[in-house]
Amino acid sequence: MADGQRVRDATAADAAACAGIYAPYVRDTAFSFEAEPPSTAEMAGRIDAALAAHAWVVLEDGGEVAGYAYGTAFMTREAYRWSTTVSVYTDPGRRRPGAGRALYAALLDRLAGRGYRRALAGIVLPNPASEGLHRALGFVPVGTYRRVGWKLGRWHDVAWYQRPLGPEGDDDGAPEPPR
Repeated sequence: MADGQRVRDATAADAAACAGIYAPYVRDTAFSFEAEPPSTAEMAGRIDAALAAHAWVVLEDGGEVAGYAYGTAFMTREAYRWSTTVSVYTDPGRRRPGAGRALYAALLDRLAGRGYRRALAGIVLPNPASEGLHRALGFVPVGTYRRVGWKLGRWHDVAWYQRPLGPEGDDDGAPEPPR
């Protein structure tokens, strides 16, 4: 990571910065299927919820939030509780080599430490940069949902990637539930 950059746990005080980073993805791209950018208050609620059960980290660059990554529930059924969906966003106005990698490294460590066993990421296609980042971090493609999202005047596919967070091959019984 470059000088002046650090990854840390998010707080509700980071909500405005995270909302500002995310808004162009919502408004101008199909990389988010949300129709309206969330408010600062909504983003603060999302941060609090993620921190309570999963994790949310931010990248500070020169004292300003320049990106974030978080984990949330993969599905709501009880049997899925060891799996988490992850996302990463960096300020689209400034390129930071290694920012996505640094954010995900910190996030995945925190999620593994909480007992999660599998991370899953949905990538709206086409998005070669995101696919490359996920592959570089050990995610493997596991399937594609075809034409599942309508945004910006057309249908979009979503590719799903996953990677282990904990020990592989431990099928001797249920692990401790995530904390």
